[in-house]
Amino acid sequence: MNLASSSGELGGNLLFVNFNQDVSSIAVGSKTGYKLFSLNSVEKLEEIYSYESEDICIVERLFSSSLVAVVSLSAPRKLKVCHFKKGTEICNYSYPNTILSVKLNRMRLLVTLEESLYIHNIRDMKVLHTIRDTPPNTLGLCALSPNSDNCFLAYPGSNQIGEVQIFDAVNLRAVTMISAHDSPVAALTFNTSGTKLASASEKGTIIRVFSIPDGQKLFEFRRGVKRCVVISSLAFSMDSMFLCASSNTETVHVFKLEMPKDKPVEEPSGWMGYFGKALSPSNYLPSQVAEVFSQGRAFANVKLPAAGLKNVCGIATISRLPRLLVATADAYLYIYNIDPEEGGDCTLLKQHRILDATESQSQTESKTESEATGETEQPKKDEESAPRGLLGTQSSTPPTQDNQETGSNQSQASPNTTWYTDEPMNTKLDDEAEFPPLTLPSD
Repeated sequence: MNLASSSGELGGNLLFVNFNQDVSSIAVGSKTGYKLFSLNSVEKLEEIYSYESEDICIVERLFSSSLVAVVSLSAPRKLKVCHFKKGTEICNYSYPNTILSVKLNRMRLLVTLEESLYIHNIRDMKVLHTIRDTPPNTLGLCALSPNSDNCFLAYPGSNQIGEVQIFDAVNLRAVTMISAHDSPVAALTFNTSGTKLASASEKGTIIRVFSIPDGQKLFEFRRGVKRCVVISSLAFSMDSMFLCASSNTETVHVFKLEMPKDKPVEEPSGWMGYFGKALSPSNYLPSQVAEVFSQGRAFANVKLPAAGLKNVCGIATISRLPRLLVATADAYLYIYNIDPEEGGDCTLLKQHRILDATESQSQTESKTESEATGETEQPKKDEESAPRGLLGTQSSTPPTQDNQETGSNQSQASPNTTWYTDEPMNTKLDDEAEFPPLTLPSD
């Protein structure tokens, strides 16, 4: 998620920060390059890889593999796909407009522009389909299921009301349109299995969860009653039991996805039964007010040190315990404990500096929040990290991919493609140390 403006005002050098699909690592983009950190420890923020070069405004990692997709601020229309451990750039694509977001799973890579979406086959990076003339989407809002078996994508179906279009990224067809909110959609996310979608609108008060692909509403949660709250991010836990939501306020909410227990209750007869029905909220209150009574409330909460900063949240399992992680635009990562049984106020366990990691300990010491529990430790360099420097060698005759005919929304022209001369990598799809098999096209 882009946490800073194009000028980097909010976080100094920070331009981008996001978790990978299973919240096992965090990617940080800055004016001087990008870094990847492991999230397998509360006490340490261990550096996996660091690449110093251009200003990186998007960096997305595929699970725990070595595949990363990066976009620079100086070349916002170009997507680079790299193997960071080998220090190679596999290919790059140039698009007609600025790239606003990139999403990956083990089958597809999704690139979102303001009025179009490009769906790539991640095995060979061919453009399979282009969804054109989408409603203006200036934030690049979209979601791609992490699950390859339920490989759906979601994007706003309107910029006037809260419609969400569900698209099958395998069979390349529209599935359903969900009327999620009255106001335009502001946040979307799938759960790990791709069977649920959470959404929030620009009003930021109601969060809804829908079943996928049929689009039936499963849950409805009230984040608060304040107006003009901007939802920064939504994220499910890996087991889909919890959903967290962060905004431009200092509060992060965690909701528990529990289906109501269908226990038969014997209604009292006679006058008591009559008064019970007459006094139920649905009978004597306006429908809008009665709806509030049926909405779920937050199961747990977090109070951040400051309000007004863009942020991204996630729920990870660290040392077999659920942890709420929040990365903020001032380049800090906060790790909180979640009580999965009682909920309530979450306890701050650790805060880490995620930018200028070599100075993180001294900068953490100067941070004055009383909730902090200690300083950030010096991160360690991954022994298998690729050396810094130029990535790959350009082929002398780079081909341009041709789109396959897949429907009326198919693009008439593929993005300009540059391939590199690395030999095909015979890797396994389920090998987290690598990335999906890539077959380079023959000239």
